[in-house]
Amino acid sequence: MLAILALAVVVVGCVSTVSDRKTAAMPFVKDRWEGRYERSVDEVFAAARDVLKLNGTVLRETILTHTNTVKTLEGKVNQRTVWVRVEGVDPKVTAVIVQVRTKAGGTDLGLAHELDKQIALRLVR
Repeated sequence: MLAILALAVVVVGCVSTVSDRKTAAMPFVKDRWEGRYERSVDEVFAAARDVLKLNGTVLRETILTHTNTVKTLEGKVNQRTVWVRVEGVDPKVTAVIVQVRTKAGGTDLGLAHELDKQIALRLVR
């Protein structure tokens, strides 16, 4: 019984989210997709918020103050938790990281990639 409990603790642990928070999930698996766009942080953040609202719900918006402005979103899409981080790389380029986890702590890279693609398409409109 003790061995099963120890294995459960190792398999399901705590992982960091792109919004600088922690969540219970399966560690050591790829759960995020990154894109870079020649747009301002505000333009990319607005596109990300629109995409998250279109596909599900936005639960939290946060502005983190590091050396540059970082804006994050947290929401739900298809019963999955989605975190989006928007951060300026340089004055012309903005990075977007979309992270997706299931209720059980697994990943959904397909959804992360799809949401990033929708953000890109929103930016060219």
